[in-house]
Amino acid sequence: MKIGQAVKMAAKSIFSNLARSALTMLGIIIGLAAVIILVSYAQGQNAAMQAYFDSMGSNIIQVSASTWDSSINVSQALYDYCLGMDDLVVGITPNGQVWNDTKISYESKTLSSQDWETRTSLYMGNDQFGLCNDYKLARGRELSFLDIEKLNQVCILGSATAQDLFSFADPIDKIITINGLPFRVVGIYQSKAAGTKIGGTEEDRWILEEIKRQDRMILIPSTMTRYFNNNQPIQDYIVKVKNSEAIKETVTNLNGFLSGIIHENNGYFYASSPDSWQNDQDEANKMQQRFLGGIAAISLLVGGIGIMNIMLVTVTERTREIGIRKAIGAERKSIIVQFLIEAAMICGIGGIIGIGVGYIGTLIVGKLSFNTILIPSPGITFGAAIISIALGIIFGMYPAIKASGLQPVVALRAD
Repeated sequence: MKIGQAVKMAAKSIFSNLARSALTMLGIIIGLAAVIILVSYAQGQNAAMQAYFDSMGSNIIQVSASTWDSSINVSQALYDYCLGMDDLVVGITPNGQVWNDTKISYESKTLSSQDWETRTSLYMGNDQFGLCNDYKLARGRELSFLDIEKLNQVCILGSATAQDLFSFADPIDKIITINGLPFRVVGIYQSKAAGTKIGGTEEDRWILEEIKRQDRMILIPSTMTRYFNNNQPIQDYIVKVKNSEAIKETVTNLNGFLSGIIHENNGYFYASSPDSWQNDQDEANKMQQRFLGGIAAISLLVGGIGIMNIMLVTVTERTREIGIRKAIGAERKSIIVQFLIEAAMICGIGGIIGIGVGYIGTLIVGKLSFNTILIPSPGITFGAAIISIALGIIFGMYPAIKASGLQPVVALRAD
C-alpha cells in the first residue's frame, strides 16, 4: 500500500467517527496546551527576575572593606589598585549611603526619609557611580573628579526624585537643600523602572517596587561624608568589570589585595558578585520549568493512553477488513503503517489544535499575570509538534502490531 493511500484511508476513518476522534484528541489538546502555557509562564517569571538583575547592573562586584587603622586609606588604596587592573576593571566607585534622617527641599516642596511614599536614598559616590550602577544620564552631566576633590556641593537626581521636586520644570542648575546644605543639580538619571514589565504575583510586585526605588535617589560626592553619617568613612564599593569572564579573577584579586592591607584583627572585608546569585536563581528557574513541564506532561501521558485505547477499539471494529487484506496478500508492515499513520494523524491534528489553544492561553496569561504580550518560544512550539506526532507513533504501535498479527482465517470469521 502506498503512503498516500494509507493517509486517505486514515483520514476517512477519523472523519467518519468525528465525535469519537474529537474526544480522543482532547487529551492531546489539553496536554500540549498545558505544557505550552505553564512553561511560557515560567519563562515570564524568569524575565521578571532578569529585569531586576539588569536594573542592578551587569558584571559588577560588591566590595565591603573597613579598618580601624587610621593610617590606612582603604578607599584610595582600593581605587588605585583597581586602576592598575585596567585589563579587567572598567570602573570603581564608593557606594556609600546616608542612613541618618534626611530632609530634601526645593522651594516649598520637602521630601523626608520618614515618608515611605517619597523616601529618597542619598548616595555618596564618584564620577564612575553611574557606570558602575547602570545609571544613564537623561540630562546634564556626571560628577567630575574635581567635584570629588574639591568637595563641590553638586548632585545628580534620580528620575522619580526629580519629578517629586520639580514636576515638569527643568532641574538643571537649580539649588536644592539636603539637611539645610545647598546643592546644585548638575544631572538627571534616566528611569530604570520605565518600560519594565512585571507580572502580577506578590514577588513580581516586590521586584517592580525595588526597581522603582532605584529611581528615587540623589547622588552627591563621596567626600561629603564629613557632613553626613557622622563623618564615618564609606565601607561599600562597586567594581565594574569588562565581562562576566573577568568576575571570578577580579574577585580573587580583590580579596587577596584586601587581605594584605587589612589584618583580620584590625578590620574586615569581602568581595562578591551578584552574578553568583543570578546563576543560582537561573538554576532554580530551570528546575521550576522542568517541574511545571513534568506536571503538564502527565496529561499528555493520559492522552496517549486514550489514543492507544481508541486504536485498539478501531482494530476490533476493522478485524474483518484486516482479514480480507491479509487474505489477498497484504504484508504485516503495510497493516502496521496504516494504523500508525492513523494514530499519528489523530495526534497531529490534536497537536495543531493544542498549540493554537496554548498560544491563546499564553497571551491571556501574559496579559493577566505580567501585563505584557507573552509568546511561547519557537523551541516550545516545535517540541510540542514533535511530541504530538511521537505520541501517536508510540501509543499506536501496540494496536498496529496487534492488527498485523491477526490470522486471516480468524479475522474473516469476525462479525
